[in-house]
Amino acid sequence: MPIYDFHCPKCDGIVELLVRFSDTPGCPACGHAQLERLVGVTAPPGKSAALAKAWRARAGREGHLSNFE
Repeated sequence: MPIYDFHCPKCDGIVELLVRFSDTPGCPACGHAQLERLVGVTAPPGKSAALAKAWRARAGREGHLSNFE
């Protein structure tokens, strides 16, 4: 199940919940039954592999390879 952001029009709160796409949960703060699903931002592709490679290289230079085995 994916994590979605929801906006509560009653208390003007924004919550992040793990729900099915077809479900519309209630607000955990005020109990309002109809939350509005927000459009989420996705992570940019391809950056995590390059960062991990750089971190491994740095750890290798410093002698801390036990964290990356």
